[in-house]
Amino acid sequence: MGKNLVIVESPAKARTINKILGREYLVKASMGHVRDLPEKKLGVDVDAGFRPHYVTIRGKQKVIGELKKAAADAERVYLAPDPDREGEAIAWHLKNILSKIVPEDQFYRVTYNEITADAIRRAFRDPGRIDTRRVDSQQARRILDRLVGYLVSPLLWRRIRGASSAGRVQSVALRLVCEREKEITGFVKTRFWIILGRFRKPGDETPTFEARLAKIAGEKADIRSEEDADAILQELQRRDFHVAGITRREIRRKPRPPYITSTLQQAASRFFGFAPARTMRIAQRLYEGVDLGSGPVGLITYMRTDSVNIADEARRACREFVASTYGPDYVPAKPNVFRSRGTAQEAHEAIRPTDVTRTPDSLADHLQPDELKLYRIVWERFVASQMSPARIAQQSVEIEAALPADSPPPDDQSRPWARTPFIFRTSAAQVIFDGYMKVTGLPRHAKNGAAEENGAPRPGEEDQAAVVDRLPELHEKEPLTCLECRKEEKETQPPPRYTEATLIRSLEENGVGRPSTYAQIISTLYDRHYVEREKRALKPTPLGMQVYRFLVEHLNELFEVKFTAQMEETLDEIERGRVQWTRMLEDFHRRLTAWLENARGPRADSARVERLLTALAAVKEWAPPRKGARGRKYDDRSFVESIREQFREDPSKISARQAEALATLAERYQDQIPDWDRLAAELGLHSTTEEERAATEQAIADARAKLDALTGVNFDAPRKVGRRTYDDAAFAASLRARIEQGKPLTERQSRYLDRLLTKYAAQLGGEQALAEKFNLTMNVVVNDAEIEELLQRLEKVSQWDQPVQRRGRKWDDKAFFESLRRQYQNRHALSDRQKASLRRLVKKYAARAGSESTPPPAESAPHSD
Repeated sequence: MGKNLVIVESPAKARTINKILGREYLVKASMGHVRDLPEKKLGVDVDAGFRPHYVTIRGKQKVIGELKKAAADAERVYLAPDPDREGEAIAWHLKNILSKIVPEDQFYRVTYNEITADAIRRAFRDPGRIDTRRVDSQQARRILDRLVGYLVSPLLWRRIRGASSAGRVQSVALRLVCEREKEITGFVKTRFWIILGRFRKPGDETPTFEARLAKIAGEKADIRSEEDADAILQELQRRDFHVAGITRREIRRKPRPPYITSTLQQAASRFFGFAPARTMRIAQRLYEGVDLGSGPVGLITYMRTDSVNIADEARRACREFVASTYGPDYVPAKPNVFRSRGTAQEAHEAIRPTDVTRTPDSLADHLQPDELKLYRIVWERFVASQMSPARIAQQSVEIEAALPADSPPPDDQSRPWARTPFIFRTSAAQVIFDGYMKVTGLPRHAKNGAAEENGAPRPGEEDQAAVVDRLPELHEKEPLTCLECRKEEKETQPPPRYTEATLIRSLEENGVGRPSTYAQIISTLYDRHYVEREKRALKPTPLGMQVYRFLVEHLNELFEVKFTAQMEETLDEIERGRVQWTRMLEDFHRRLTAWLENARGPRADSARVERLLTALAAVKEWAPPRKGARGRKYDDRSFVESIREQFREDPSKISARQAEALATLAERYQDQIPDWDRLAAELGLHSTTEEERAATEQAIADARAKLDALTGVNFDAPRKVGRRTYDDAAFAASLRARIEQGKPLTERQSRYLDRLLTKYAAQLGGEQALAEKFNLTMNVVVNDAEIEELLQRLEKVSQWDQPVQRRGRKWDDKAFFESLRRQYQNRHALSDRQKASLRRLVKKYAARAGSESTPPPAESAPHSD
């Protein structure tokens, strides 16, 4: 009798589960998804109820072959991918592939939230069947994403150079980032002033503390001019100060729930600077199993979850651990229970350690540093979630600047603030019982300086109080000595840019995306070059802003945050069995079609299109296909045939933009079109005159002569500036390809070709010869004596420092010097900053250049190649 076959996604997971189940089971890995929609086709039959056409993913044939072979000898097949939509879909696809080999009643679906011996054995004792509603939800999501990507992305390609794709959720995330950027750039800062006082109780030995002016004449202190601030400071010098009021209260700070996917990604970003994708990779390893010496062990529960639910058994174990480790006072009378968001899947658990007694310190010798960091915050957050609240004593003190006895009458204008009451305020907080903070710290500070979210409260920000660590014992009406009052100028600040952590929080709060998608959303924005990371903030690139503006202008409804959140909720409803998935797709496709029609602009005149297509049918000699930017292929003949095919299917689908492209092609091939002059007159097309044709031929001949001159030139190596690569050889080749197609260069291309000739003049007989041969206007060269002396001195350097890598950039003195030398040889000029860098290099390498003279003293900023 054959073994039972178990199929999971990854080899690591397979090893851990195989160790638990023993010899009666054969555990194999599918290596993720095995089938998907085709890469280069829509893959969805819209007219047949949105039937998807799945194909085997490239490279998975071998895996499938091995699974089929194992299934043929198996007594049972257990499908054990992850307990979410993607995992259910993987199980469904595997069953479909193996169904011709394995009878229906021999398939079983097992799910588990942690890879421990108890959880795995319990799951295999009570296996179930594939949840088809969850599969329907996953299919609906996949088809939604394919419809948007396949139908919207071509609009971007045609309208925005460099645009890669539009995604249903990715574009909403881009919208959030770009709209925040617009808020920041449009923000107008306003100056204001605050006044702070330093006080102490009478007596030289008493500690001092700070308070902030909070109220002026009973209203919030709002000082908008420096003149008012100075006048108030002058008035305060005359005042006596005393304690006007003291407010004391004790607050209970409850622990936060265990991590879910989004909060774990946010915490890892805040504490360690981990990108969401990196966090999920580390969490995956901890979930699937780490070798602790006797084989792999799963250390945390499933990491893609939006539920804060905790299994009763895990909660009991945690309370027992807290009582034995920290004492009974740290265990609340009733277990802490947390409520998930309405859309959460309560069948899942929060992210927690599989065994609370495995402390981070006990695993330090078995985990990689990043694994230990992540495990530690998961463990601490879970343990803290089942501990007693922290008790914190808060004290807020108001200090009055009393009116002096010599206050002038109300109508005296010499001292406008003389009869105005002033109130200062200060606050302090002290932990009197640390509770759950025994584990989290008092408080821990995040990498960017922000307080850890479970930390002690910091009162005073909202009520304009100064916040101090500790206050002396104070009593109402007690006099105080004011040691000084000072003003500080402030500015209102724009909202901060999103970080990866805050963007995930915003997506979650708006109901956009789900735990399994957050990391991929942000990774896609990076991969498409729509956003970039500036320090730790997300900044839209110019390309990202272009894409955002286009999508908002033409497809605003599709990429509204609210609409996307509604779609996510509908997918959840499909999983609950309340919505039929194909009906949802029908409704979406109907709206998408209407939105795309509006985005494509006005329709073309069908009669005009037909006449253009008829005329172009006479063309026999087409220009050869050519490659443009980003490797895209342009083929005049194929384009005309594609429009012809679309026109046959439905003339109304041809856009005015496509019709204009046809007209341009007709003008290009007018020599091959019979009776062209009459057609051009009737359709308003341009007929090339003999003079224009002669001018075009001359322009092409001139460009060819210049390009011929560059043949054999030793071009500089391609250089990368930011994300762009500048390649002189490739640029010259692209210009030659253009003229070989019979197209003259544009004015801009001609200008850059002349610059190329000038740049390599030294290899082409000199600038004077080039100017005479091609009638070029050369700049009058005035050599810079200082630059030439600096370059000559650096040419004598025999030994340069080795290149170093700093902050992701390469710093290479020799390469930098050579690039400046080439630039000066070509242009006879350098910027002031470049000259300063040369001076710095001369100073640095003075001894190695054999020069005893004192180099120029100027310093410069570091340079990079």
